[in-house]
Amino acid sequence: MHIGIAGVGLVGRVLALNLLRQGHTLTLFDEDTAYGDNAAGMTAAGMLAVFAELETAESVIFEHGKRSIALWPDLLEQIGIADAYQQEGSIITAHPQDYSELDHFIETLKAKVDEASEIELLDKKALMQLEPDMEQHAKAFFIPHEGQVDAQRFMKASSDYLLSHPKVTWHQKIKVDEIKEGQICFAGVCEPFDWVFDTRGLGASEQIENLRGVRGEVFWLDAPEVNITRPTRMLHPRYKIYIVPRPNNRYIIGATEIESEDKSPMSVRSSLELLSAVYSMHSGFAEARIVNMVTNCRPTLKDNLPAITQEKKLTRINGLYRHGYLLAPAVVEEALHGGILK
Repeated sequence: MHIGIAGVGLVGRVLALNLLRQGHTLTLFDEDTAYGDNAAGMTAAGMLAVFAELETAESVIFEHGKRSIALWPDLLEQIGIADAYQQEGSIITAHPQDYSELDHFIETLKAKVDEASEIELLDKKALMQLEPDMEQHAKAFFIPHEGQVDAQRFMKASSDYLLSHPKVTWHQKIKVDEIKEGQICFAGVCEPFDWVFDTRGLGASEQIENLRGVRGEVFWLDAPEVNITRPTRMLHPRYKIYIVPRPNNRYIIGATEIESEDKSPMSVRSSLELLSAVYSMHSGFAEARIVNMVTNCRPTLKDNLPAITQEKKLTRINGLYRHGYLLAPAVVEEALHGGILK
């Protein structure tokens, strides 16, 4: 089939990779460049925190997250970056005054799913065996099976792969005006397809009711004095900071979640809170260099859950909220296994 995809962010790329495996021919449309300069998927830390998100998420997030963790390796192998995947577990810790918050967090997870019984309490000695650089902390929990995808590598490698693929045509910097039965309309023209997908995220707000943006803010830090190897969270009554390692002592730092579609630069308050928190997590961050400060908005629906809607010759996928990398492969699989293209 000849398939049109409007929106080539994270979901659009995962979708395109799956469709190419099935032998289809694709035409892609996006307002952004092919390298996703403004995509939320480029800003993301790529955490596969299937357990850690359970505190506030529905069980569907947990089940889809487990499935996505199983699907990511093949997707990354397809585009030649199998080493961009890590599944060596994650660490959750807190300052001593917040240990009660930490214990409550873990008990909440264990009450929700049986698998959370595998979460392991670490004293200082056990923690240092896993992460020797976290000697400042006396208590933590280890969550097995969690991990990360290197989001920035995925975006670049998927761009290279799709741009060079003989069955892909990519229209960059094109604003799609309308998507309807088997058609994608832009610049006064409607191009017909055997099937179309709308994966535009917030770009589909005019056609999807109750779609909103949730702002996220991250720092990229180069910290040669820090050697943390696993995604790590620190709980606090006001924020839950995450530290996600990248090669060569680079770390992605984030925590904020703001109900706003504002993509302007980070505020002084957010900057101070994030940087103070990461310094309190590890004193080696004091001499880190700020490589980048990034803000973006994640597409979110009223219930904070992803949605797949089917119409004649049209499928819409949206609302992955802050769970993009955790959910995208499983949500795309669900959309494709609904009998659409069989």
